Formats: sequence, C-alpha cells, structure tokens
Amino acid sequence: MKFENWAGVPRRRVAMGTAAAAISATAVLGGGLTTAADAGEGSTPTAIILGVGASESQRVVSWYSSAHDHQVVEVAPTSKLDRGRFPKHTVTFSATVAANGVNGGYNGHATIDSLKKNTAYSYRVGSEGNWSPTYAFKTQDFKGDFDFLFFGDPQIGSSGDVAKDGAGWADTLKVSLAANPKAELLVSGGDQVESANTETQWEAFLGSDKLRQYPWAATIGNHDVGGKAYEQHFWTPNTDRSAPFYQGDAATQSGGDYWYIYKGVLFIDLNSNAYANGSDAAHLSYVTDVIKRHGAKAKYTALVYHHSIYSPADHANDADNQQRRQDFPAAFSRLGVDLVLQGHDHSYSRSYVIKNGKKANPAEQPGATQVAQGPGGVVYVTANSSSGSKYYDLTAPDTTKDPNYGPDPLNPSHHWANSVENQEHVRTYVKIQVREDKLIVQDIRSGTCAAPNAAVELGKVPWCGPNSGASAAQPVGSLVDKVQIHPYRDHGHHWAVPGGSGWLK
Repeated sequence: MKFENWAGVPRRRVAMGTAAAAISATAVLGGGLTTAADAGEGSTPTAIILGVGASESQRVVSWYSSAHDHQVVEVAPTSKLDRGRFPKHTVTFSATVAANGVNGGYNGHATIDSLKKNTAYSYRVGSEGNWSPTYAFKTQDFKGDFDFLFFGDPQIGSSGDVAKDGAGWADTLKVSLAANPKAELLVSGGDQVESANTETQWEAFLGSDKLRQYPWAATIGNHDVGGKAYEQHFWTPNTDRSAPFYQGDAATQSGGDYWYIYKGVLFIDLNSNAYANGSDAAHLSYVTDVIKRHGAKAKYTALVYHHSIYSPADHANDADNQQRRQDFPAAFSRLGVDLVLQGHDHSYSRSYVIKNGKKANPAEQPGATQVAQGPGGVVYVTANSSSGSKYYDLTAPDTTKDPNYGPDPLNPSHHWANSVENQEHVRTYVKIQVREDKLIVQDIRSGTCAAPNAAVELGKVPWCGPNSGASAAQPVGSLVDKVQIHPYRDHGHHWAVPGGSGWLK
C-alpha cells in the first residue's frame, strides 16, 4: 500500500527526522494543513502514550497494534477540527513499527516535531478506517517558568490486585493534574509495573487518558527489567543504548540512558539497574559528556534515576546504594547538578544540601523551608508511592550495615543525609516549580487512608496516617513537605537567603 505525506510525496515507515520534514512540519503545524495518508486496512492502535521529546517543540507518541500496517500519527491544531473531524488536509508523522512478541503484535512510535508554542493540538494514531480515538495536548511558552510533576513507583500489580493499583494510580493523575492543569511534564521515578512482561499491568498503568494529554518522561525501574516491554511502550529521545547502560541478556535488555532540554532544564535520565561491572563509571561518563555538551544551554540540571542512594526505608543499605553513595555524590557536585529525583523506596525523603557526599552546611536545620545550595550543593528527592500499591516503612539508621550512613545529629531517628523523611501510607506526588532564581519542591498528598489505596485496603500495612497512624489522615492536596532551593550562581557577589541556611555566592 502506498501512502502520501502532506506534500504528496511517498513516505517510508520511518521516524521523521530530516531537515526537509521538519521545515514542512513547521509550516503545517503553524498554519496551513496538508494531505493525509491514503486509505488502507490495518488494526486500531492501543496502549497509546504521549512521551517527552528532545525539546519543547517535540512530543513522541508510542503505541501497540496487532498488525504491521502503514500507521501514522495525524496532528492538527485543535482549532482546525470541524465538530471533532480532522481536516481533509492534515499533517502526518510516519511511524517506526516493529514486532514486540505480545500476542504476535507490534509496537510503533513517531515523533511529532515543529510544534508551536501556546497551541492546542489534536492527534490520532492509525490509518484510514482504523484510527484510534482523538486525543489532545497543549503546548505552552517555550521559555520561562514552568511546573512539572514527579511520580514514584506506581508498580501496578505489586499489591496483588491490578485493578485496585490502577485505580489509585489513575486517581493520583486525576488529582494532581486537576490541581496543576498547566503542569508541562510528568516525570517518572520508575517501576511502572510489578512484572515487566505482564501486559495486563501495563494496560492498567496506561488506563488514564491523562497519559495521552501530558508528556510522560519515562524512567526504567528494577520491576520494569526482564523484558522488552518498557522500551516498546516508551520511546525516549537522545537515548544511548550502549551495553553498559543495560542489565541482563540481549533478549531482555530494556532502558538505556537519555537526555532532553526543556525550558532551561537539562534532564538526564539513567538506567540505574545497570550498576555493576563498570556501569556506574559509564553512567558518570555519560552525565559528564552530556553536561559538557549541553549544560551551557541550561540554567538547571536535574538527574532522574530509580534507585535512591539516600533511601530512608527498606533499601537504605542495599549493596548498590552503599556503593553509589561512594561513587555518585562527589561527581554530581563537581558537575554542578542541582536536583536528583529518585524512586524505588516507596517513601518520601528530601535531603539536606549535599556536597561531595557530605552535608554542605552542618547548621542546616531539619525541614528547613529555604536552602541555599552554594558551590557543589545538590538536593536529592525520593518519591513515595503514587498508586498506593506498596509502601515501605522508614528504617532507623543502622551503622552495622553501613557505618557511613548513620543518624542525623540534629534528628537521630533520621539518616544523616535527609532533612525530611516521611511515610503515612497515603499516596503522594512531587511538584517542582522551576523559576528563574529558585526551584520549589513540594510533596503533596493525592489520597487519604480511604480507597483507592490498595495497600491499606488489602491490609498490607497495619496503620495509616501521620505519626504512624496516631493522627488522622490529612486531606488530599495538603503538603507533606515544601522547600525553596536557591541555586548557586557565581556572579561575583554574596548574599544570604532570609530565614534559610547556607550561603549563595
């Protein structure tokens, strides 16, 4: 079957990436429209998700299908639709399609390029007669302040009840985006599902249409390892799939390291499942190279990976975390990283400002609401469960397991690295506000002890609420933690943050 692009020229089934295509897409998405794909037989796509692109003007759409047909993504400014119908002349973006081994099916992805700022777009996936439902997203300004949301471990299926886990995850997406409708990115802390190759869990993870309206920046967790489904569900930009960035044999390798820049923030995402046999050194080399090449274009650098090195709960003294507490922090300080976002531990923590693996300012108080990073200062955040499928209780510092991860002199029940540690057995999410002169980090409750909260409903935990259940659950939307992080900027002068701890130079 032959199909035509918007210029009437036959197009192959490859991802759009040529300069000519980008120029044409710019014209189309900014104004006049073009010719749609020819009619053909095929399958209706499923498991559609909107992903982050390499820049503000890109989005990536990924999906599954039962046939290897000539699928495309049709995109038009929503204002051009006529009672929900796409115009006759609509821009299409070709797909890369490959077999995925799921019931003899296929996975596809396409990059939507040359988007315009402050524009509402509608899109659908498939071919004539086999279109998906129409979904919509909106771009915002391509410069300036923005907010994004960070989600820890939905891990659908970990409670033993996929439906309950999916309900909690969908409710967190609903609550968080109702409160923050202009959030521009949804950033993953990893562990989308419990079992990497169980598609019913992926289906529940992908159940909310919010994942087709806001771009998901995927991160691979340890439960996403063991099959190719993670890579097949999420196509990520600028991805290095070299051997050191994978764990397992070739048949089950999934993940890689990737980066993108969004409105002045350089995001670098690491596959922290790969850590032995030189992989951590390879990760640090990757981060160093990306910052060297692209850091000057960004005012902040944020690292995202699954395994929390300053974990406050079950994984606090895992062997890989003990090793990374030695390997990572000094490098991150040297490279000028501002914020590190992590998952894996199903509890919330926010570190003190850490420099070279030590507390930068011994006087910084637990729970300080303003901190100044100073040169080499980094803040590490671990996200709690966003679905309620599994929670880990906080652990006491144990120097018999790791003598270098003992108690905080100012708050001995907590680990020395962490300003805040919290577990209430309620769902939360993290909101990050990116501003010219600060980052504002908030951990926000997206649920209570009531359903949907699978771990509580199923008796997986014996209590719920603040103070180990001694206090009543706080309402949805209430804050667990909030801090303003004032970055280090070397402009030749000094000042202190009022009410904060530490100095800026």
